[in-house]
Amino acid sequence: MVALVTSLTSYDPIDISSHAFWAGSDRERDLAFAELRRERPVSWHPPAEGSLLGEPDEAEGDGGRGPGYWAVVRHGDVEAVSRDHRRFSSAPEHGGVMFEDVPAEVLEMTQSILAMDEPRHNVTRRLLASAFTPRRIRVIEEQIRAQAAAIVDAFLDEGPRDLVEQVSTRLPLWTISEMLGVPQEDRARVVGAVDQMVGLHDPAYVGEFGDPLMALMMGIGDLHDVAQNLIDARRSQPADDLMSALVQAEVDGERLSDDDIRSYFVLLAIAGNDTTRNTTTHGLLGLAEFPDQRDLLLAGAGADLERHLPGLVEESIRWGSAVMTFRRTALEDVELGGRRIAAGEKVVLFYSSANRDETVFADPWRFDLTRDPNPHVGFGGGGIHYCLGHHVARAQLRALFRELLTRVPDLVLGEPEMLAGHFMHAVKRLPCSR
Repeated sequence: MVALVTSLTSYDPIDISSHAFWAGSDRERDLAFAELRRERPVSWHPPAEGSLLGEPDEAEGDGGRGPGYWAVVRHGDVEAVSRDHRRFSSAPEHGGVMFEDVPAEVLEMTQSILAMDEPRHNVTRRLLASAFTPRRIRVIEEQIRAQAAAIVDAFLDEGPRDLVEQVSTRLPLWTISEMLGVPQEDRARVVGAVDQMVGLHDPAYVGEFGDPLMALMMGIGDLHDVAQNLIDARRSQPADDLMSALVQAEVDGERLSDDDIRSYFVLLAIAGNDTTRNTTTHGLLGLAEFPDQRDLLLAGAGADLERHLPGLVEESIRWGSAVMTFRRTALEDVELGGRRIAAGEKVVLFYSSANRDETVFADPWRFDLTRDPNPHVGFGGGGIHYCLGHHVARAQLRALFRELLTRVPDLVLGEPEMLAGHFMHAVKRLPCSR
């Protein structure tokens, strides 16, 4: 049993807060996480490098420890915090859900239900969920299948060169744009804004602005502009799309405000774009690294594909861990992993570590379609913040994997170029050929 520690005042010797740490490879990072999982599953660390609020206050931290956060790296602890919304807050007034410190107004404009506590969360989620009727979900899934086929048509016509640009990026953008009714002329603007916001600490995206906060605000401005134009258009002339449903949504006399809809649009644009885009890419990289799993899918001239497709989707979500970090703030004193977390202290959940927890996943670095059970902490780790669009993401993954494996079974992948950062496990480019 781990002894309860109540007087910790020094930072852990393992650095998981710096840009340098997150610039390393997945396996290099997990060497650090593996030690923490074994020996210090809840540990105290200095603030994340790159805070958008400047240098933290030296007096910060109600436990008398100064500025910093508790790193939660084991599967069971990550799941426990994710599900305990009563003691761990996601709301902007308590710091929100981002690893680094971000202004509360930015969180309000971008995180929607992800950064809400009860009772506001439940009211807003019910309104949003009311727009996803069974009929609308069926239409979305039909669109996804047709879109995936068309994307692979174009991929073959153009000739494979970059899987991210030609395949992974296209389906989530197309799906979300069709769902919401985003005009064709605005779609490249949406992708550019998302890349800019997710790549805050990557020189390729922040360079022209010279400041991460400025890059973030410019991206938010672009997405809010696209969203407000759609809101205004659907109020005057409704269409058969999700934006019209959101504008008209009403539950128990409550309606969504324009601020609510714009914030949800940003969340959809980022979570709905980047998570599926990167899970697709990581899943294909997993198959390339473990060709026996690809052979399993293609056995009997592909007859086993449908049988193993659900396993491919779930293992890709675990293996890729598209979202690597989120945070909470303790609302009261809490004991976790042998540590006493004081009210007001930050707790960061490392999903990428939880999904490699050796005590939960046998041979966690093996890409295994037959892994059963596969209790990954994708889509937020459970609880009230479990991803509202998980069914859409899974439908996209099934459709793209099916098309690629049946029509381009000889695809050869090169070395991925990764995005620098601690939020999204993003692949910027992935050379490919046949």
